[in-house]
Order: sequence, then C-alpha cells, then structure tokens
Amino acid sequence: MDDHESNREPDAPIRFEVTRRTVVETGTTALLLTALPRAAVTAGSVDNKEPPPPSVSVTLQINGRSHSLTLDPRTTLLDALREHLALTGSKKGCDHGQCGACTVIVDGRRITSCLTLAVMHEGHSITTIEGLGTPDNLHPMQAAFVKHDGYQCGYCTPGQICSAVAVLNEIKTGIPSHVTADLTAQPQVTAAELRERMSGNICRCGAYSNIVEAITEVAGSTT
Repeated sequence: MDDHESNREPDAPIRFEVTRRTVVETGTTALLLTALPRAAVTAGSVDNKEPPPPSVSVTLQINGRSHSLTLDPRTTLLDALREHLALTGSKKGCDHGQCGACTVIVDGRRITSCLTLAVMHEGHSITTIEGLGTPDNLHPMQAAFVKHDGYQCGYCTPGQICSAVAVLNEIKTGIPSHVTADLTAQPQVTAAELRERMSGNICRCGAYSNIVEAITEVAGSTT
C-alpha cells in the first residue's frame, strides 16, 4: 500500500483517473474484437478450415479451338482464359463487371468474363480479342481503332473492340437500346446509339470520340 492509500480516510470514495488515452485505447480494443471474424477468435480455427471443392473437367471452344481444362469450379471465365490458357488479351480491370475490360463474345453476344464461371460455358463458342484478327490480318474493327486512334494506353482496347463488334451485330439483328426512339423500327447506327451501347466499356484515357468514329466507319463499310 503506498502513502497515498494509507492516508485516505476509510469511508472516502475511491477516485479513478480516466485519461483521453485510456478511452481511446479501450475503444480501439473493443472495436477490433468486434470486427474480427469468428474464425480468428476461435481456438483451432485454422485447422477447421473447409477444403476447396473438388476440381472439375471442362472443355471450352475458344477462337475455333477446343481446350480441355481441369479447374476449380469457382474459376471465372476470365481467369481460365488468362491463367490457364495464356490468352491475356482479355484484361482484368475492376473484376466486378463494371469496366468492360474483360469483355469477350460468347455465342455472338458480349459478356463480361469476370462475372461468369468457366464451367458454365462448355459447348459455347467463345471469341476473345486473339480470335478476331492477327497483326498481319487485322479484323476491320481492329484496323479502324488503329486508324482513328481509338486507344491510348491500350489496356481497355481488347474489351472495347470485342464489345464494338458485338454492338454492330446487336443493331443488325434489331436489338434496341435505352436510347432507341422507335422500338418497332430497325435501330440505326448513330452516335447516340453507339455511346449508349458502349457505355459499359470504360476508357480512362478518354478516347471515346475516336472509338465512336472507328465503329461508325466499320458500320458504314458493312451496310
């Protein structure tokens, strides 16, 4: 017992000194404990971790070729293309289906490959940027992007081109967009239509006007 406690009157109240630092430390500790997942505060949680699901076999038709793969069933189509088949043209941007950098064409329709599982596309015809053309034999859309400088850093360009090819097919088959004025008439290739239909493909470099010019040129050469 120190001198301070020995001099205290028997019935005197005990005083606790609470500092700002004590309050902050106590609150922070409580917050961390409540934020930790249950597995982190349960003894032996690491040993009880569930094993991954068994691998599955899938055959994908990509760019006219058949590829047999053994994959974790949770593997996205994008990861199967990039990590298992070295088709790295399809880019991983946001990985949430919001930027369009991973766009590929499946059975003639464009999709964001980061939001779909590879095992869902057995028997489907998948086209990536590598399947549209080669450096020596460019697809018309690829050539138009080069001509009109429809890219700068080029990261989003594969997804932009795949989406653009599918957009013209959508218009050709009569699929309307949100800006199509007459739903009973054939959609037209206008700047407003192209901007709306390509709005899911983000270009942080801002080459949008050049992209519209490239698509318009290809549309004019195919009509």
